[in-house]
Amino acid sequence: MKIQDRTFIISGGASGLGKSSAIEIIKAGGYVSVLDLSDEEDGKQLEKELGPSAKFFHCNVTETESIAKAVQGTVDWVKQTGKPLGGVIPGAGIGLPAAILNCKGQALNMDDVDFVLSVNFRGVIDLVRQAAVHIAKVDPEGPDGERGVVILVSSSSAFDGQYGQVAYAATKGAVASMALPMSRDLAAWGIRVVAIAPSLFNTNLTAGMSDRVRKAIEDTFVFPNRAGNPPDFSILVKHIIENPMLNGAVIRLDGASRLSKL
Repeated sequence: MKIQDRTFIISGGASGLGKSSAIEIIKAGGYVSVLDLSDEEDGKQLEKELGPSAKFFHCNVTETESIAKAVQGTVDWVKQTGKPLGGVIPGAGIGLPAAILNCKGQALNMDDVDFVLSVNFRGVIDLVRQAAVHIAKVDPEGPDGERGVVILVSSSSAFDGQYGQVAYAATKGAVASMALPMSRDLAAWGIRVVAIAPSLFNTNLTAGMSDRVRKAIEDTFVFPNRAGNPPDFSILVKHIIENPMLNGAVIRLDGASRLSKL
């Protein structure tokens, strides 16, 4: 599918992997609707930074009504620009690492578990289902009749989650697991679904890691022997959008890293 003159919804798009994806799409002639928890002032600054091909919408992905408002705002913007929807990237996510039993023998806080599930799992499905309603109404493109693409953001933790990552790994495993059935659900509408499973990337989410933890993870990378940078992620996003045969797959983006128990 061509990126040029199509609009893509990106949650968590004000920073990190989401923002890098927005920049890559804009460079290719596309438009981006950035959904994020940032306040309106920061949102306006982001629009100024990204240019007229970007529109910011405040959104809390744990709230269905907040998603609905942002998606409808995007649809209204699309009517103004004449640039039809081309896909959705539900990139908003959180970590909140904690062990089932900590060093004091205290049990995991279920409120934290519920919050991680709400953002990383429920929020993903909620945004995709609401965006898909509108993507399915777009005129099909090319001989395959493609209408759009969903790019899910999983994690290497889905396959080799580390100490304290039960809730996070479970949600990212769920995201990886939904790629194939979701692609089957949406196939009749000409919508593809692909999941990316990155390992350690240099983003705001990982900025608070201790040097010890960061080095331990970086040492698991085979080549290149470093953490990923956001552009490494966003060029894959671009390729997924443009390659119609990528569907129902989970792509590891990890320099052949396999995480230790840490």
